[in-house]
Amino acid sequence: MSYATNADVEERLGSAAYVQLTDDTGSGSADEDKVTEARLAAEGEVNSYLGRRYAVPVNVTGDEELAGVLKSVALDLVEYRLHARRPPVPEETRRKRDSAVRWLLRAASGEVVLPAGSELPTNPAGGITGEVTGSARVMSREELDDL
Repeated sequence: MSYATNADVEERLGSAAYVQLTDDTGSGSADEDKVTEARLAAEGEVNSYLGRRYAVPVNVTGDEELAGVLKSVALDLVEYRLHARRPPVPEETRRKRDSAVRWLLRAASGEVVLPAGSELPTNPAGGITGEVTGSARVMSREELDDL
């Protein structure tokens, strides 16, 4: 499942930049393979972060808000990857990428919650987790030091 399409990348960059950043042969047209490579790498990067917490790729079908957030993050990463092919990378593009990575780190750690309409499945590869049961601790370490 893709979070964005090559057409989304072209819309984000504009047609002229889309061609300029991918036309290595000087043909005057975009190299769709280069765009697809950057897009798939960006989506893989999104999944590598979210996979710490959720089953990936995240199913965004029927959840427009979640689809929009993941599309935006993926496009920020694609834009950076395509600009990195033709340095220097514009500062605004670098800031968007850094912001996207920070957001992904926070989503992976549970600091931010993905805006899903229903609970997202967790990653089964995360393994077994332990839970504490029983009554609350009676004495703390500090209280024991006083004895």
